[in-house]
Amino acid sequence: MNFKRFNSLNFLARLLLSSIFVNAIPSKITNFGSQAQYISSRGFPEPLSNILLIAAIAFLISGIILLIFSNKTKIACSLLLIFLVPITIIFHLVPLQLIAITRNLSLIGGLLIAIDRTNVNSFKEDAKQEAKEIEYSDLNEDN
Repeated sequence: MNFKRFNSLNFLARLLLSSIFVNAIPSKITNFGSQAQYISSRGFPEPLSNILLIAAIAFLISGIILLIFSNKTKIACSLLLIFLVPITIIFHLVPLQLIAITRNLSLIGGLLIAIDRTNVNSFKEDAKQEAKEIEYSDLNEDN
């Protein structure tokens, strides 16, 4: 395991970005019944509310673990976006909760930036790998 990546600004940013999601998990687990009831109050059938809450917890935990401890930033951010976008629309638009909406929009922006940086970094890594392959093939042609 490459521990050098834990000593970087990128790691700190991913850790801070995940902190609000980490904070959301305990109440969803410890107050499962009241959370499911709140989801039902928004018009979802009760059995579906339980399934949605379990899925939300799974997306949160998976996304957080991948975001903090792996190089799979794109998958991690996608899982967190799958959780965050519907939550923002379903629970914060009606009635209008401006603070919650702006907070979630900021998080969505941060997750999208992380996905975009992943694309840039993977492009750079591909270019480096291609340059190494070209150098190696040039060495082999001389022989």
